[in-house]
Amino acid sequence: MSEFYAVTLVATALVFLAAFSSLIAFRFGAPLLLLFLTIGLGAGVDGLGIEFSNFPLAYVIGSLALAVVLFDSGFGTSLQSFRLSAGPALTLATLGVLLTTLLVGVAAHFLFGLSYLEGMLLGAILGSTDAAAVFFLLRIGGINIRDRVRSSLEVESGTNDPMAIFLTIALVELITTGSGSDGLSLELLRLFIEQMGIGLILGLLGGASIAFILRKLQIEQGLAPIFMLAMALMIFAFTGLIGGSGFLAVYVAGIYAGSRKLPSTVSIKRFQDGMTWLAQIIMFLVLGLLATPSQFPEILLPAVLLALFLVFIARPIAVWLCLLPFDFTQRETGFIAWVGLRGAVSILLGIVPVVGAMENGQTFFNTAFIVVMISLVLQGWTIKPLAKRLGLIIPPRIGAIDKVELDLPGTANHELLAYRVVAGSPVLGGERIPRWAMPSLVIRDGKSMRYQYAGRLRENDQVYLFIAPSYSKLLDRLFATEAPVEEDDGEFFGTFAISPSTHVRDLDEAYGPLSITDSERGKTVAEMITQRLGGRADYADRVRLGTIVLIVRDIDEHGHIATVGVSMEPVEPATTWPIFLNLRELAHATRDYLRRKRAAARGEIGGEK
Repeated sequence: MSEFYAVTLVATALVFLAAFSSLIAFRFGAPLLLLFLTIGLGAGVDGLGIEFSNFPLAYVIGSLALAVVLFDSGFGTSLQSFRLSAGPALTLATLGVLLTTLLVGVAAHFLFGLSYLEGMLLGAILGSTDAAAVFFLLRIGGINIRDRVRSSLEVESGTNDPMAIFLTIALVELITTGSGSDGLSLELLRLFIEQMGIGLILGLLGGASIAFILRKLQIEQGLAPIFMLAMALMIFAFTGLIGGSGFLAVYVAGIYAGSRKLPSTVSIKRFQDGMTWLAQIIMFLVLGLLATPSQFPEILLPAVLLALFLVFIARPIAVWLCLLPFDFTQRETGFIAWVGLRGAVSILLGIVPVVGAMENGQTFFNTAFIVVMISLVLQGWTIKPLAKRLGLIIPPRIGAIDKVELDLPGTANHELLAYRVVAGSPVLGGERIPRWAMPSLVIRDGKSMRYQYAGRLRENDQVYLFIAPSYSKLLDRLFATEAPVEEDDGEFFGTFAISPSTHVRDLDEAYGPLSITDSERGKTVAEMITQRLGGRADYADRVRLGTIVLIVRDIDEHGHIATVGVSMEPVEPATTWPIFLNLRELAHATRDYLRRKRAAARGEIGGEK
């Protein structure tokens, strides 16, 4: 019994340390997942001496944690964002993983002396980007980039795991059984279609079941998130049990359920945020404990070279080839190539050769671990500086806002929001709250009063409003501070503005010839932009027309384009080889970042001398 308490104490202490260390990571901008992994390493057999070598158990724990992360990732991805980025993201998730596998496999053959088949296995292990790392850095790291670029990266990271897992398991089975190559391609193709097809179908059915149960049954608010998580894990397990891809199924179920208006949404989101954090912490701690750093030196040099090959050559080439048919600028393509972080998935797949009793199984695991560490350090620390350097950070539309979403029992047709009136917000400047917002209560100096009798709103007033879903963004502008204006915002949104009702043919006559079709000549600029963006335009979306770029400057309350900016700067073609841009821009971004760090250390920033 005492041994049980000791294990529990150590495990909870490690989780607490990882959670507490996140405060340090947020303060200094360190990749948080790298920190979790390092804590696991430090507590392991070569650190504090905790011996954990149960690879099958680690694989089970990691798979369940990854399923939780993928479901939450899908739940937070809007259906519109998925539609907008489905083409490029799914191409990267399938063809991109396959190309990366082939390129890394050839490099591994020469660096490690492996057979080509074993090299392909190492390539498959390292072939997918990590959903936890990508979602964390883009959503929590404060990197606000164009919706299509961000969605493409997020959807890719959520959907490429099944491809990498499929290739890894298939290659391990092929190598260990020594099967011949006759009919291998057709068999692998059949298995791939079967796993992905079953995963997609059961994911959609599972997502619909989650939405139906939560909307039809009167579930107590505190139990609703538990019901959802339990059903998500059931979908994951059942799909895998019948031969489908459980990871794809749970991600698709998350997207479907997240696109539906569900009761207790606020409670569900808060619960899932906590569970996702816990899943990531446990997953990285367990994988860190599993590693043995004393074994790293014997493969360190080829592993480092393979990591650099993956980051600077294999990933950029795969991304460049996959995005050729899509309308991405050179800088966006370069950024997507750089945000190819490897993480827990690669380490998790590195366990498969060990569990499969392969002769060089430990080598695959150790190599994957080293590559992930390098990726998190090299890419994780430079994503935001690089995005700034490439001019991809979108200027804020509104300033700071203090808003709380509250659950409204009994109906999903209205939302209850609470805003605190902050200094500089339009409502303090005389802007009136529209009647459709149904303002009902104001709390001022601890006293509650009806909105009708509150008079003019004051700073720090708490205002409660009932609104219809999807209208909250319109209210955000009324209760937010003024957006900070940077010097280069004008450059981001173009040299000048034009009316969205301008006809494309007039634009072509003035600045042409532009890359437009005959059918587009008769449309307005707004219609053409909306059509090219898949039926919906959003703030800061960009459309390239040969020598000019059209930028959506603002959206009205009905979701229509209100203002369009025109950039006359030369635009790099999307087909330009991206690797040279990556190296040059990364060098500049890294140099500037290190200079700022050194200046801050000397006290030259923040008014200190």
